[in-house]
Amino acid sequence: MGGGQGFSGASHPPRQGGGNRCKMKMTNRWNQFIYRLWAPVYDATVGHIFQPGREQAIELVNLQPGERVLLVGVGTGADLPLLPQGVKASGVDISPDMLARARQKLPLPGRDVTLLQGDAQQLLVEEASCDAVIYNLILSVIPNGSVCLRENLRALKPGGRAVVFDKFLPDDGRLTLGRRMLNLGSTLFGTDITRRFGKLAEGAGVQVVRDEPSLLGGAYRVILLRKTGV
Repeated sequence: MGGGQGFSGASHPPRQGGGNRCKMKMTNRWNQFIYRLWAPVYDATVGHIFQPGREQAIELVNLQPGERVLLVGVGTGADLPLLPQGVKASGVDISPDMLARARQKLPLPGRDVTLLQGDAQQLLVEEASCDAVIYNLILSVIPNGSVCLRENLRALKPGGRAVVFDKFLPDDGRLTLGRRMLNLGSTLFGTDITRRFGKLAEGAGVQVVRDEPSLLGGAYRVILLRKTGV
């Protein structure tokens, strides 16, 4: 873990509902296995490819000195050096192997960073304890993206903001048989290519403030949210 106290831990059971259905189900156990394999090479391979999208997301959420931020699915900590000085951050991930890589990036001058191992389908910090939440490349890889989104939005103070960088099927796009078949393979590598953000966010109590195209011609998007209700 990085210096300082970060956020106090507070575990709650996940709430039900909202997950997209597909024939091949991802599980926490499978994800831990997959990310044990990814951890040694992630930063130099796909992590490098995704860096522009991460930078776009953190620029859009516009963190300010003194703010507290929760990074959901922090992975190898690729987002941590992008945080501005003066913020306090907690990063959550289920993979001890990915977190070990993240710890190698610490300490970071001017950032107070704490890393927590746990299931991001549960809230692992106190409710209403942070100003911003970052969901970079987590909602398409966690077993239930809807539960992950809603549980961690509980960490936001009223009016707080969240940013999502991930790949989504357009809300009005057709889920073709070919994409379903490709998804059987992609889930083996730890990612679901059939999820729609609109479906994940139903009933989450957030307003979409900005929705910008990102990588691969807009297949990846950066979405800025504002917490509006319970």
